Amino acid sequence: MAVRGVSLEYRTPERVVRATHRIDLDIHRADRFVLLGPSGCGKSTLLKSIAGFILPIEGEIVLDSRRVSEPGPDRIVVFQEFDQLPPWKSVLDNVAFPLVASRALGRREARERARHYLDKVGLATFADAFPHQLSGGMKQRVAIARALAMQPRVLLMDEPFAALDALTRRRMQEELLGLWEEVRFTLLFVTHSIEEALVIGNRVALLSPRPGRVRAEINAHEWGLHSLGGETFQAASRRIHRLLFDDGAGTVASEEGAG
Repeated sequence: MAVRGVSLEYRTPERVVRATHRIDLDIHRADRFVLLGPSGCGKSTLLKSIAGFILPIEGEIVLDSRRVSEPGPDRIVVFQEFDQLPPWKSVLDNVAFPLVASRALGRREARERARHYLDKVGLATFADAFPHQLSGGMKQRVAIARALAMQPRVLLMDEPFAALDALTRRRMQEELLGLWEEVRFTLLFVTHSIEEALVIGNRVALLSPRPGRVRAEINAHEWGLHSLGGETFQAASRRIHRLLFDDGAGTVASEEGAG
């Protein structure tokens, strides 16, 4: 996927707000690519544009040589909110429904694939449960299973763990990374947590305060859950904080590492 010179705007009752300004990104197959920046920097708006919900006023987004102009099953979004699941459908039917509705599979095949991905996220025994019977973390796992069942080209995640308590959030990060190791999907992940960006991403784009511009790109392959609390991890966090919030940091095209 290529993001080329993308500027995005949205309208409030008072004015038109420029969310991002001429963003350039390249996301490769099986990347765990993180958009990191302060609240209001346009990272979620950019993710929605990549999903096809918002058209750029300038530039273009290209996936597999085709310009993105509308939503499609090749890009599936997992949002932050827990209430993404129709409450009248069982867990199994929640995961199977998009496959049937999009006519990607027949009902029987859709349910088989749904069971497969529920097993991947550790919820096979909850297939017949309903959303109100699940915890917040379990609901997010169902949403991830539903997204992966569509086998998208890119899985888009908009601060999916932000509303979880610290222990559940850490467990969900572990489970997401475990799923990625097994399936190797392409992930675009939005967060405002420096620690989460280094844990989840192998590449991290740092966006400036609004309008969001690419301030730096960090190669984060060497860090993960095993790095938490380590000296190099903390040094990387401090450097990223300076790049994000130091007004004199300027725009940096790329960084080989954050240490």
